[in-house]
Amino acid sequence: VQLQASGGGLVQAGGSLRLSCVASGMLPGINIMGWYRRAPGKQRELVATIARSTTTNYADSVKGRFTISRDKAKNTVYLQMNSLKPDDTAVYYCNLRDWYDSTDYWGQGTLVTVSS
Repeated sequence: VQLQASGGGLVQAGGSLRLSCVASGMLPGINIMGWYRRAPGKQRELVATIARSTTTNYADSVKGRFTISRDKAKNTVYLQMNSLKPDDTAVYYCNLRDWYDSTDYWGQGTLVTVSS
C-alpha cells in the first residue's frame, strides 16, 4: 500500500486548504482512511477519519471547520480545512487502516503552515 498526500502549503489565518491523499497498491477490502498531524514539539494526533463514505470522526479542535470525505472509486481521501488557525500548523499525514487487523499505512506527510 502506498499513500501519496498533497495540498499542503502556506495560508493566512482564516483561510482554507484542501488536502488530498491517493492510495494505491494492494488495498485492504475494508479500511478506514484518515488524517493525523504532528505540530512542532508535539505528538502526532488524530484529525479526522472516515469509514466507508459516511462514518466520520473528528478531533474536537477541528469540528465545524474541517471536513473529511472520500472517493472510493479513486481511492482518494480529502480533508477540506476552513477557518484555519495558527494552531493548525503541522505536518499532516494520511493514514489507511485495515479494518480486520488494524495494520496502519502512512503517507509521507504534507506541511500546512498557518500564519497569523
